[in-house]
This record gives sequence, structure tokens and C-alpha cells, in this order.
Amino acid sequence: MNTNIQTIARQTIDIEMASIQGLKEFINDDFEKIIQAIHHTKGRLIVSGIGKSAIVAQKIVATLNSTGTPALFMHAADAIHGDLGMITPDDVVMLISKSGESPEIKVLIPLINNFGNLLIGMVGNMDSYLAQKANLVINTTVEREACPNNLAPTSSTTAQMVMGDVLAVCLMELNQFNNRDFARFHPGGNLGKRLYLRVEDLSENNQKPAVLPSASLKEVIVEITQNRLGVTAVVDENNSLIGIITDGDLRRMLEKTSDISAICASNILSPDPVTISPQAMAVEALDLIRKKDISQLVVAENGKYMGIIHLHDLIREGIV
Repeated sequence: MNTNIQTIARQTIDIEMASIQGLKEFINDDFEKIIQAIHHTKGRLIVSGIGKSAIVAQKIVATLNSTGTPALFMHAADAIHGDLGMITPDDVVMLISKSGESPEIKVLIPLINNFGNLLIGMVGNMDSYLAQKANLVINTTVEREACPNNLAPTSSTTAQMVMGDVLAVCLMELNQFNNRDFARFHPGGNLGKRLYLRVEDLSENNQKPAVLPSASLKEVIVEITQNRLGVTAVVDENNSLIGIITDGDLRRMLEKTSDISAICASNILSPDPVTISPQAMAVEALDLIRKKDISQLVVAENGKYMGIIHLHDLIREGIV
């Protein structure tokens, strides 16, 4: 059998792309009512499903929670065995189903309606039991599955995922969910670190190499070597920043000078080093390091030396 794998792969993508494009037609007044209902509820959005739709429901819940809309996942099969207890009077419930006719969904619908909660159906069959009994409906009908037998949930689950993302993004806009909010909910991830981690959070863990302008060459070398940051600041008696000396400065000096006996820090320092405020975001430090093509920045405030932040610090924290 001579199967063209690449052709099959492209066809699958084309079919799913067409399914997603078709969803635009289902963004209507009812969809807007759904967004407003979820936005204004005093409770949470309870999302439920069975089979592959349950997996999609879990993803939608995770996305909503991380973007400022409180949500809970309730498996449709477990709901009738006790999990209905998670639904409070203020909650909105959304059931996800391609057919809208799954036995577990059909059992669940009248129970939720008896509770009096607003019921949203995300369904791919507008003639189904779910579509008829839900208060509001998100249409996720697809022309066909990408599966060659038109059976395995492929295009239909993609449509559900996309509509879930659409819900989340619309609610983010209504909630005015911004970068700071995102950082509060993602403090442990790399994305969150880019939004909340500050220069001082990293530099305060480093040594603070520093020498006076009168320091001998040996003292400069020892200070750089012991602190392992490839640099030392040159400061006055009041800790005011005068300049820096890097490994590169030492090498260039040795290339040009044969008599090093009288050399001191003031002879080899680089004045006006690139500095950054301790309150600046760590990602700003990364941008500055890249722009200047250097390995470290001097942390300073009001002319006072505060420490060093190194490229390695940013790499270690996943900022890069």
C-alpha cells in the first residue's frame, strides 16, 4: 500500500482549518448573551462533558481559571453520583457534547434545569436534546471529521477547543485582565517570571564585587576572580559608582602594557557603565544585555552601586 503520509497530513489540517473558519458564522447575539452571563455571574462556570468532550472541558476550565474567570470541571458521569454537589445557586453550567444525545448528558440536563442554574450547551447538533433544552447554545457544528471514516472526534473537538479559547479571550477583555493579573496567576512559570520578576530579585543573590580607584591590579584580579561574575565595580568611599572593570578590560590592558607594577583600578576602568535600576523588570535587563551585546549589567540607583545582574541569572530563571 503506497500511502502518501504528507498528503494525508495536509488534508487533515485543511479539513480542521475549514471547520474553524465555519465557526465565525455561529458568533451571534446568543453568543454575546453567553459571554455577558458568565461575566456577570456571582458564582463560577461549571463545565462538563463525557468522553473526548470531557477532556476538552478540562482544558477550557484550565484556560478560564488562568485568565481570570473562575471555573470548575465536572465529569458528566460522576455528576449523577455525587458531583452535582459542586454546583451552587449562583453558578452557570456549560455542557459540551458533539451529538448532544449522549446518555449521561441527557440524564444530567433535567437535573441542572431543576436546580434553576443557567444552562449553556456547546453542541455540534442543533437538533439534539441538549440544543433544545439548554437556555443558550454555542454552535460547534462541523461539516465532517478529519478522520477518514468521519467517526473519530477530530474536527469537532478542535472546534470545541477553539470556542473555549474564544470564550476565554472575550471574558479577558470584559474583565480587563492584564499582564499583572496574568503574572499573579502564573508565578511559577516562565511567562509569569517575565511579567513579575525584577532585577533586584536576581541581583540580591549575587556577590557585589567592588574596589576603590586606588586598588592595585592584584586586588582587582582577586575581586573579579573570587566573585565569579567577570566584573567588578569601581566605587568611591561613599559607594558611588565610578566605573567597572571586566575580564575583557584586563586582557586588553595586558596586551598593551608591559609594565604593570604601577597600574591601579583607575587606570583601566571603563567609565559610564551600562546600568539598570533594581526595580526594573528582569526582562528589561535581558533586552538591554542583548542590545548592548554584553554579559552583565551594573545595578545602580541614584548613582549608588547596588550589585550585578548577569546573563546567567536570566538564563537560570528561564527569562531567556
